Amino acid sequence: QVQFVESGGGSVQPGESLRLSCTAAGFVLEYYAVAWYRQAPGKEREEVSCISSSVDNTYYADSVKGRFSISGDTARNTVDLQMSRLKPEDTAVYYCALDVYVRRCPLGYSGSFGQGTRVTVAS
Repeated sequence: QVQFVESGGGSVQPGESLRLSCTAAGFVLEYYAVAWYRQAPGKEREEVSCISSSVDNTYYADSVKGRFSISGDTARNTVDLQMSRLKPEDTAVYYCALDVYVRRCPLGYSGSFGQGTRVTVAS
């Protein structure tokens, strides 16, 4: 079980932006496919975006294409999710995940998550 630390969540108004970051001690994230997931109350988890720097491959859910951008920062060992033009339906707890056996996106992760970071979009 990879322990991620996610940060950057908050409460914003529709149309605003947030930047989320995640890191995991003991893992060089650029070597793996790392995904951002979200889960809203009463809803299934959704793989929002994924990046695999080692094979130059990314993935975005249709619900966020054109609004979210994922990137890896090797110096900080983070995977960042830039979220723009946020909508109320983006409200959820956001989590990072990786599977040490998976190198390509989408990740298709079914394990458990850590604490996550909460994003609330409301006017």
